[in-house]
Amino acid sequence: MGIHHYFKSLSDLETLIRCPGRFKYHQHNVASHSFKVTKIAQFLGTVEEQEGQDVDWKSLYEKALNHDYAELFTGDIKTPVKYASKELRELFSQVEDQMVKKFITTEFPPQFHDVYRNRFKEGKDETLEGRILSVADKVDLLYESFGEIQKGNPEPLFMEIYQEALSTIIKFKELASVKYFLEYVLPDMLAEKFIPHSELKERTERILSSGI
Repeated sequence: MGIHHYFKSLSDLETLIRCPGRFKYHQHNVASHSFKVTKIAQFLGTVEEQEGQDVDWKSLYEKALNHDYAELFTGDIKTPVKYASKELRELFSQVEDQMVKKFITTEFPPQFHDVYRNRFKEGKDETLEGRILSVADKVDLLYESFGEIQKGNPEPLFMEIYQEALSTIIKFKELASVKYFLEYVLPDMLAEKFIPHSELKERTERILSSGI
């Protein structure tokens, strides 16, 4: 038992490839994803704060940094599979939760159990910080899939992921940070040169028109 095994496991997150089993021009791992989500959440939180919202920064950073730690035990599951049904998503969550709790009990000294059970629990809740995390996670997923589409990856999965990520972001359209993203960031993304430009732009506009 010891924190040593926890520290060692952080390097293992670098070996967990996101969206495994598919051809990709650029590989992404869980460790880099967690970093990017935290940086995106920081910006989204800044937008919210400038619009008068009270952001709990400690909570936001902890949620963002830890949100995918459980994938150390389950691996990354493709988004269309994980979200195929509410029941399937809940099952995945239960499995992750039990494995994380077992890891904490086994590897963490007792005085840290409650703290890390709280840090490793599902962070995507109804709080402002939980909603920001939900958006930040999907923004990074949107960029990962966009990068593959931009390079001409023929895998249709990345178009599916792009659509799912954007549709989820729009569900949080009441947030000032999402309005900012849709008004200023997304247009810049679509203005870049990529293949197939017309198809992606058409699908994006269809999703936006149906969600707003």
